Amino acid sequence: MAVNLQLVPAAAGKRLGAAVIDWLPGAAVLVVTFAIGFAGITRTRSGGFIVYDTSSLVLFGGIGLGLTLAYLFVVLGMEARTGKTPGNLLMGIRSADQDGYAPGAGAVFLRGLITGAGILLAVLAAVLVVVFKWFDAAVFILGPLLLVGAVWAVLVVVSSRWDKNGGLRGWNDAAAKTLVFDVKAGRDPITTGGIQGPYSFAPLDLPPVQQVLSPVAGATAVQTPVRQTPASQPSAPPAPSPSATMPSQTMPYTAPASFAPPAPAEAAAQGMMPAFPQVFAPTGSAGHRVPPQHADDDVERTQVRPGTSGTAPVAVLRIRLDDGRDFQLDRSVLVGRNPVGQAGEQHAQLLAVDDPGRSISKTHLHLLTDGAGIWVTDRQSTNGSAVTTPDGLRTPLVPGVPTFVTPGSSVHFGDRTFYLGQA
Repeated sequence: MAVNLQLVPAAAGKRLGAAVIDWLPGAAVLVVTFAIGFAGITRTRSGGFIVYDTSSLVLFGGIGLGLTLAYLFVVLGMEARTGKTPGNLLMGIRSADQDGYAPGAGAVFLRGLITGAGILLAVLAAVLVVVFKWFDAAVFILGPLLLVGAVWAVLVVVSSRWDKNGGLRGWNDAAAKTLVFDVKAGRDPITTGGIQGPYSFAPLDLPPVQQVLSPVAGATAVQTPVRQTPASQPSAPPAPSPSATMPSQTMPYTAPASFAPPAPAEAAAQGMMPAFPQVFAPTGSAGHRVPPQHADDDVERTQVRPGTSGTAPVAVLRIRLDDGRDFQLDRSVLVGRNPVGQAGEQHAQLLAVDDPGRSISKTHLHLLTDGAGIWVTDRQSTNGSAVTTPDGLRTPLVPGVPTFVTPGSSVHFGDRTFYLGQA
């Protein structure tokens, strides 16, 4: 059974809504300031030439650009550290890197550069219009460029709709190696330990609690006779005899080898210890009677029940490749044509698989053993991966999202396959 870790990709509509909310402040400032700047341009004739006074455009345009850049840097820093923007917060989505952590400034900048490429081209054209004084043709130059830039930005944002890997990535996400998740419908990986998350998110099948019989539970309690004393005389505890010791409920009674204890019948008559049947009193090497050990004498030591072993058997997970090779899995395993571990994976088991057709990526899969099965993660492979459960249901793996696979299932990666079993 393939189960993800409560991660839900953000829908294209939510992505677009968040982007529009993030764009509106900067776009509004630019439109207003440039409109005021263009309206303040004056034209005069001097010596047969037309002279344009663009001081208002430079002033208000500079103010607009400065405010917009400051806003963009604030939003960029916020998203780089937390995956949040004003639009992301309102739409309930978060951007993250391919491991489910904060995306970082470089990835956020690249995503924004790709998304706003058309708008940046229009801004560059506006600068050229001012420099070369093409004011008469400004509307015909800037109008189409702004329209094309807006259409391009919308297409980039909603391009995740055409992503074949569950809508996890748009064109900008593929270039920046980022993911966007819906934290209202699923969990937020940034605040819960990345894509794999803490082990509390792993659906483990725990064995039922079994009753354990105590070795002394059914034993008959030993009652020590109490000597009656007259009411007129104060009772005093009997002085311990050097030849006998009172039995204790917590310490086992053991006869010293240097002296012989009194016979059980005599000790019982004196109220010192109960009488045990003679059949339970073995004879020592010196002819002395050794009092038997009662079942309650050592209640601190765990007794092993007959017919049961001290430790439960531990299942060992193994995989068998389609070429017949068999491997026992360590805790963390990387599978691929020539797998290489990332940061924190220096101790992972590297399992190289021959692939003459080069259908397997260099590091194709990450396997994490977890008791009853393994967590399989496709490491953004080129040809993808899938899982076939014992009932024949085949499910593609979402890149970057761990999937729980139980023994008896088959995992397909590229043109190769391995079967998961238990030893």
